[in-house]
Amino acid sequence: MPVLRRDRLLTLLLLGALLSADLYFHLWPQVQRQLRPREQPRGCPCAGRASSPAPAPAAASSDPRTAAHNFSRAGPPAEQDGGGRSGPGSKLQALFAHPLYNVPEEPPLLGPEDSLLASQEALRYYRRKVARWNRRQRMYKEQLNLTSFDPPLQLRLEASWVQFHLGINRHGLYSRSSPVVSKLLHDMSRFPTISADYSQDEKALLGACDCTQIVKPSGVHLKLVLRFSDFGKAMFKPMRQQRDEETPEDFFYFIDFQRHNAEIAAFHLDRILDFRRVPPTVGRLVNVTKEILEVTKNEILQSVFFVSPASNVCFFAKCPYMCKTEYAVCGNPHMLEGSLSAYLPSLNLAPRLSVPNPWIRSYSLAGKEEWEVNPLYCDTVKQIYPYNSSNRLLNIIDMAIFDFLIGNMDRHHYEMFTKFGDDGFLIHLDNARGFGRHSHDEISILAPLSQCCRIKKKTLSHLQLLTQANYRLSDVMRESLLEDQLTPVLTEPHLLALDRRLQIILKTVEECIEVHGEHSVIASGPAEQSAPDSGQANLTS
Repeated sequence: MPVLRRDRLLTLLLLGALLSADLYFHLWPQVQRQLRPREQPRGCPCAGRASSPAPAPAAASSDPRTAAHNFSRAGPPAEQDGGGRSGPGSKLQALFAHPLYNVPEEPPLLGPEDSLLASQEALRYYRRKVARWNRRQRMYKEQLNLTSFDPPLQLRLEASWVQFHLGINRHGLYSRSSPVVSKLLHDMSRFPTISADYSQDEKALLGACDCTQIVKPSGVHLKLVLRFSDFGKAMFKPMRQQRDEETPEDFFYFIDFQRHNAEIAAFHLDRILDFRRVPPTVGRLVNVTKEILEVTKNEILQSVFFVSPASNVCFFAKCPYMCKTEYAVCGNPHMLEGSLSAYLPSLNLAPRLSVPNPWIRSYSLAGKEEWEVNPLYCDTVKQIYPYNSSNRLLNIIDMAIFDFLIGNMDRHHYEMFTKFGDDGFLIHLDNARGFGRHSHDEISILAPLSQCCRIKKKTLSHLQLLTQANYRLSDVMRESLLEDQLTPVLTEPHLLALDRRLQIILKTVEECIEVHGEHSVIASGPAEQSAPDSGQANLTS
């Protein structure tokens, strides 16, 4: 009998120890996370970056080592006025005050048909999404027996992401005078995250990677979808390369890194050019532990986190052939730079077309596309719908000019909203392979311009303005990028390369005018589409 009682006592002690361990290591951390106030602890390495008090992400350890390694090395941004622009005397303010940036856009917006979304339909859709989110959160917590003190999410009509979606019209993703973009950038850079997940294309690749492909579909190109406390959503691309590193000249464009600072800079350049076709993008220091690992419910994403030999928290893209730690991105020890690009409205609300670029590259080690060997290629394109009867070709040339300025050779497709028809603007998505080499100007990117010898008068006027000393492109870009938390976003050689490439574009237009005449080259109106015959005048031959 004493032996039996002793066995029972040992069993009870063992069960008690297991229960205590479960409480301490599992349940208690969950309760701590629910009770922890969402404010920035003292000593946070990113505290100096915020320009005004705002809801801040949970910070990493106050260890002074977090102030180095992958953080920007510049001081705090210059002081700005309330609108997000720089103060009096700034070239950026002068640029946006110039008459070119204040003339009425054509065609004029006449009614609801010129807006992308029907506001009431969109709001009903978003309310359903929020209600579904709350149900899933409740079910998830019930399955894990978690107690939550957080109230259910509510859709706020004044949320910046809602207003951004409702403000998209046939002229661009946002209006020139809209205050929504500045607020959206502020919110994305500061609001707490409530979920993290792989993007849809990353999910599609899980278990389907094919290493026979030259273009590696995953692993190197890691991106995540982060959702914020206001239910807004953004694409997160982590830092993979230091600012002063150039893409090696032996690299093919399709295996180049995707750079977070290129996404940020592309948005600012797009706004300066008055295109407004790049979704608002901002830089942010993300705590990969608290703002990704602890808020994700994706078990695959949870499984790819690890601690490096240097005690930094790292993660990588999950793929059977690519799950190697050398492809990982790492915080220091938790904090990691990245870009956040605002999500566009759901395809259920605003369907988009994804169209192959007529000047697509071969994406192989030795192959060439027809446009690379046929100097009269544009004549063929101009005979094909929709390039023969709309502004699509002129929009392609706008996109080529933009890509040449940033050095992006990876524009294999473009997207556009179906609601706006063939004349709708092209959305300049995925610019992360830009700004790779400041010492090299890839002239082939300008093939649509040099082969077709056409350009919009509006585009040309803006380019000419940006060559003037009072509005010099490098100067206004430098000033605009000071608004970002991760300043300096671009190194000085990249900024100066913009001025050099701008001169190359204008020289190309000048040569076209010498051959075809100004009237044939410069399209004055939005519907004007007549173009010169290429013949012997092609400028790439």
